[in-house]
Amino acid sequence: MDFGSVKNVGVAAVDSIVKERKENGEFKSFTDFCERMQGEAVNKKCIESLIKAGAFDEFEQTRSTLLASFETILDTINDTSRKTMQGQVTMFDLGKTEDEKIENMKYKFTTLKEFDEKELLSMEKEMLGIYISGHPLDKLRSKIEAVSTINTLQMLQISEREDLGLDGKQVKYVGIINSIKKKYTKRNTLMAFMSVEDLYGSTEIIVFDSCFSKAQHILLEENIVLIDGRLSIREDEPVKIVANNITEFNENVVNQNFKESKRATHIEKQKEKPKLLTINITNISEEQKDKLRGAIRFFSGDRNNIAVSVQDGEKILPCGAIYLTQEILNAFREIVGQENINI
Repeated sequence: MDFGSVKNVGVAAVDSIVKERKENGEFKSFTDFCERMQGEAVNKKCIESLIKAGAFDEFEQTRSTLLASFETILDTINDTSRKTMQGQVTMFDLGKTEDEKIENMKYKFTTLKEFDEKELLSMEKEMLGIYISGHPLDKLRSKIEAVSTINTLQMLQISEREDLGLDGKQVKYVGIINSIKKKYTKRNTLMAFMSVEDLYGSTEIIVFDSCFSKAQHILLEENIVLIDGRLSIREDEPVKIVANNITEFNENVVNQNFKESKRATHIEKQKEKPKLLTINITNISEEQKDKLRGAIRFFSGDRNNIAVSVQDGEKILPCGAIYLTQEILNAFREIVGQENINI
């Protein structure tokens, strides 16, 4: 991790840490770090930020423990150093060498259970601007993919192609809110511009006043949301989404969208089922049968869109396929009679 990218960690602190590490070796523990950096440009705020960023995760304590304990530990080190400078003998001095004093110094750790994953990731985002040890959406990947119809990577590809034909396309996008910038419209109503991040990057979401008024209670940083909207594609600009509706992304939303998707798929499959034209030849004349055979051959071709069967008494036999339009259907009805045609 580059210390210089951590919030509240300045250049002077970075230089001091690197210099100490090069001259005296790797830091062995959190208290070893505090002891060796005592009196340098590394203050309490700097150490707190390093803890939140996960800089000390390789050592034995949890981040929650370190955050609850670091100020007391630093005060202990500073107090001991002050007494040493004043020539006072402390309980750590009796019969010990300098190395033994440091090794056996007692620190008070307030041992706590580690923060949950969401809190840890939130700290990393706050300190570094990015997630280091994971992503809040990782565990939701399969559910997101089941609901969303577009992601940031696909939007980037659309931008690169400058595919203006997709402008206005209806989409569903799932992500975590990074930032919200509110703005008053000419009608003195609130709208917002949001940066929302999915597993591939972040994109801008435009939330006009009508949508904002309905969703403002969930438009909070770090909330995971489902955005129903349309693509906004302009030349020389990243693709954006104009939100029509925003809901919190949770189990209920996933289930509801799954049901809707399943229903839509069923309807599409019903539409896709090949149709069947059944012609009853039981009571028609031989002349009509000859005309029918000729019509089936004539209207059969590369664009066939319906199968044909003939019914003769109780028997129903397949008879190829044809390209059927309303005009062609009318022609068949003239040959055999409307009562003998069934689709």
